[in-house]
Amino acid sequence: MNSLDWAVLIGYFGVMVAIGVWSHKRVDNVSDFFTAGGKMPWWLSGISHHMSGYSAVMFTGYAGIAYTYGVTSFVTWSFPIALGIAIGSKLFAPRINRLRSRLHVASPLEYLKNRYDLKTQQALAWSGMLLKIVDVGAKWAAIATLLSVFTGVSLNQGILITGVVTGIYCTIGGLWADALTELGQFIIQLLAGLAMFFAVLVELGDYGGIFGVWDRPELDGHEKPLVGPYGTVFLLAFLFIKLFEYNGGMLNQAQRYMATPNAKEAERSARLSAILWLVWPLVLFFPMWMSPLLVDSQKPDGSDSYALMTEQLLPHGLLGLVIVGFFSHTMAMCSSDANAIAAVFTRDVAPVLSAKARSWSERSGLISARLTTVVFLALSMAVATQVNSPTFKDIITVVIKWVAGLMGPIAIPMMLGLLRPFRRSGPTAALTSWAAGLLAFWLVNYPINWSVEGGVPLQYQVSIPLAVSLILYVLIGYVKPEDTPERLAIIERLNTDGDGAAAAVPAPADGATDGVVGAAPSKE
Repeated sequence: MNSLDWAVLIGYFGVMVAIGVWSHKRVDNVSDFFTAGGKMPWWLSGISHHMSGYSAVMFTGYAGIAYTYGVTSFVTWSFPIALGIAIGSKLFAPRINRLRSRLHVASPLEYLKNRYDLKTQQALAWSGMLLKIVDVGAKWAAIATLLSVFTGVSLNQGILITGVVTGIYCTIGGLWADALTELGQFIIQLLAGLAMFFAVLVELGDYGGIFGVWDRPELDGHEKPLVGPYGTVFLLAFLFIKLFEYNGGMLNQAQRYMATPNAKEAERSARLSAILWLVWPLVLFFPMWMSPLLVDSQKPDGSDSYALMTEQLLPHGLLGLVIVGFFSHTMAMCSSDANAIAAVFTRDVAPVLSAKARSWSERSGLISARLTTVVFLALSMAVATQVNSPTFKDIITVVIKWVAGLMGPIAIPMMLGLLRPFRRSGPTAALTSWAAGLLAFWLVNYPINWSVEGGVPLQYQVSIPLAVSLILYVLIGYVKPEDTPERLAIIERLNTDGDGAAAAVPAPADGATDGVVGAAPSKE
């Protein structure tokens, strides 16, 4: 990097902070901070949903998969995400929007207290928060890895720089700041991705062009859609996981649906995100597929290949733009995750822990939301310093095994609880499926994995916990139905459009009552 690249990077950080300051004026209460008051247009929500779904892990961990295996990086990652979101645009997006518009909640998990009970809500809230800390920690480590390649700063310094800048704009501006910065980040990413795409196309002229290049020995097997550990079982498992994860199971995407004015707009938002996931990653992945021709990775997993190729092919200025594109991915996801977890803690956890939290004023609730955001970012940055340790191993292991494997037991009760066919499943089904899924993850990834020669294949490590949770959730619902009139009333409110209820947010549940959420939104 030279002074021009540094100017682009510093200018980008400045713009992100400025957007946060401007967005601060639009945040008057908790509803504005967590769900943009239900006023976000569908196209902005869709772009925000897309941008908040992936990070610099794509340019490190998935770049390594592309470097080693080729097009399977698209077939087994972004394609199932696009398909999952497309299915979820009908199945989940409208119902998640009604959590805000009809039940008047600000956190995706807030409705669980009445859909199940307080114990279920707290179990999912705490486990979801802990998983998100690990997930975001991997994202900080990914961007710090790239920053170290380009600038020579240490991993910890890179984590600190990106975390502080992200913390400033998302803490003061809430979801509006997240969405507006993600729009700017999408434009930057568009320019940077196209610059890299065309730079690689120019280089391919010496290797037979875009079609002839696939016969090169360096790309042997790169054209195969399913290869190595990423086979048919992995693809099907990943599709099922992403159906839940990217439609709200990891919380931050759920907020994008909640932020739109109504269920129809949420559905349009999801469709836009699905189209972007189907088309845009092809542009980003193509240079990665060609990387074995152009660079020799210095890391066994190939995770530095994209960064090395960028340094080699792009002139200064454009190099800085691509680096900014790396940051935009990570900051988009991490800021949206921070906002989602702040919503869960402020609305779901704090009222149970503290009597004072049950009667917070608008100002007190907003202060708590911002403090929680800062604490979450700090904890995730601390975890990021431990990535590549014996506990967490490498970045892609954290993202694929830990996050994908543990997401299912948390998401199954939350997501399926929205749907009429699962109305019989109550708190017993929810808690049992959650606990059994977590136990299955531990057994498959540790005791069983240690005892099997060569270890348990990756596809089973990530799919078995979700399958266990799903089977138990459905089975227990039929063996021990708990579909009370109150729970059925909630499900009906989520599956039918009403009279366009306002986006008011009630006082957080105090853990002592069991009335239907949203029955009478309070005025704070």
